[in-house]
Amino acid sequence: MRLAKYLAHAGVASRRKSEQIIAAGRVRVDGRVVTDPAFGVEGGEEIRVDGHQVEPEGREVWMVNKPLEVISTADEPGKRVAVVDLVDSTARLYPVGRLDADSTGLILLSNDGELANRLTHPRYEVEKTYRVRLKKPVRDEAIEQLRQGVRLEDGVTSPATVRKLGERELDVTIHEGRNRQVRRMAEAVGNEVVGLQRISLGPLKLGRLPVGKCRLLDETEVERLWKDAGNE
Repeated sequence: MRLAKYLAHAGVASRRKSEQIIAAGRVRVDGRVVTDPAFGVEGGEEIRVDGHQVEPEGREVWMVNKPLEVISTADEPGKRVAVVDLVDSTARLYPVGRLDADSTGLILLSNDGELANRLTHPRYEVEKTYRVRLKKPVRDEAIEQLRQGVRLEDGVTSPATVRKLGERELDVTIHEGRNRQVRRMAEAVGNEVVGLQRISLGPLKLGRLPVGKCRLLDETEVERLWKDAGNE
């Protein structure tokens, strides 16, 4: 197994971050500094990061119903609550992707960096559905624009699946992950988002999980996530 992948599976950091940690010379394998993220390990070696031994920990994937103003980071140095603070676990958990402080709903936390990379990388086109409340009634022409793709400052969006729930409410499904994308899409068609809740990610649905609560996914759900992310 590649050293970077091993660190990601052990919960040290995401795969990309693990590659940076290795390249910076912060990792020793059996006492020797290794700077090649592709260096092969079998798991029986003594592996240390910044002097601390890396011990493989069991994989955990948690679903959280994130409240408003909770930050989607592993830690929050300010006064606001970090999403990891909502989960009672001793594992080194990291958010899978981001959900803005002014957005709510489904976010995953995991110590499996490889799974996190699969679920967030645009290559794997994992779908995310948002329940969107708008400031103004939405026009049929605007819905059609969203379905075809709208031009943003960083390029045209891929076609979205849009379901109208009411004159100011939509379900919007996308598989991209641009910064504040749904909000910018609404602005591009002359409207404004006043409420945004992620209600599904890949095969997972938020369901009736209360705001601020979490639950540990079972192995069947995790396997479905892997399958959805292209790992048959």
